[in-house]
Amino acid sequence: MKMGQSFDTAQERPHNIDDILNGLDRYNPETTSIFQDYVVQQCEDRTYDCYANLALLKLAYFRYQFNPHLTREETITNILVKALTVFPTPDFALCLHLLPPHILHPTSTASSLPAAGDAPLSEAVQKLTTLNTLLSEANYKGFWTTLDSDDLYADLTADVSGFEELMRVRIAVTVGQSCREVERAVLESWLQLKGQDFDKFISDICGWGLDIESINGGKGGTVVIPVNKENEAKGTVVRENVQFDRKLAALPTAS
Repeated sequence: MKMGQSFDTAQERPHNIDDILNGLDRYNPETTSIFQDYVVQQCEDRTYDCYANLALLKLAYFRYQFNPHLTREETITNILVKALTVFPTPDFALCLHLLPPHILHPTSTASSLPAAGDAPLSEAVQKLTTLNTLLSEANYKGFWTTLDSDDLYADLTADVSGFEELMRVRIAVTVGQSCREVERAVLESWLQLKGQDFDKFISDICGWGLDIESINGGKGGTVVIPVNKENEAKGTVVRENVQFDRKLAALPTAS
């Protein structure tokens, strides 16, 4: 999904999915399997459809209450992982709000007793929420460190094709909107890339420039980001038009 694009639109959305979303069938539990297959498709071909995924989570919420054994937990986690790949949009938070309360909180502190099998899903949601928090704080180095700290993260992101590449692109987009120059060492830690892989990503994917020291492989050096409408420094002029004649006329005169 592109920045600024409405969350209820998706250029790659199949016609059958669009028909369901625009009709009463979006509330029909029998369409759950269709939406689940669509999530698998999104994971494989690197597309994203927030509106369809939210519709599935709404169906899954009620289905989970009455038939939790029929719910595919991996579909829920895949939706959350896909939402991470479009940060800093609020999609991840929107998805969380459609999950049952006992899944959002650790089972030990849940207000109600979880159903059988909730513990793994609750842990997975907590793990992914941690990643989302790090991204929202722009702690990109911490994001990669956390991602590599537990094998569970690898399992959760395994179904999403090109997850790490997608995350690097999103991080680069965010950096490009707020910076004009970044130290090479800092940006390497944010992207978890070094050497020729870093140089290739910066030049081919981002279209950014490297100073002489960076090109020669120096530990220092700076990455130069072209000016765009987001990172361009603009002065703000505030003007006030106060008509003193009217103000003075309202003052009491001394006798």
